[in-house]
Amino acid sequence: MAVTLRSNSNVVFHCAFHVVWCPKYRRRVLGGRIEERLKDLIREVPDEKGAWPVEMEVMPDHVHLLVEVDPQYGIHRLVKAIKGRSSRVLRKAAEC
Repeated sequence: MAVTLRSNSNVVFHCAFHVVWCPKYRRRVLGGRIEERLKDLIREVPDEKGAWPVEMEVMPDHVHLLVEVDPQYGIHRLVKAIKGRSSRVLRKAAEC
């Protein structure tokens, strides 16, 4: 992987984070249509928030995400946005 330096108004940075999370009780629910929809949602949020997804892998019981984030925005905000939207959208789809 080539190092890509990015910049904003006052800093040059290369902040890549490896984020891993899993469903409650590590249940094996991330498969099939849910997996595809989850991948779409995870790709949408970083684009909206000014982050750059590098790699993503969805396993039946957890998700690995390597993402570059502007240090002034913060990884905690990005993860909160991804988990919040994916939970809301996937739960709403499951109700229908």
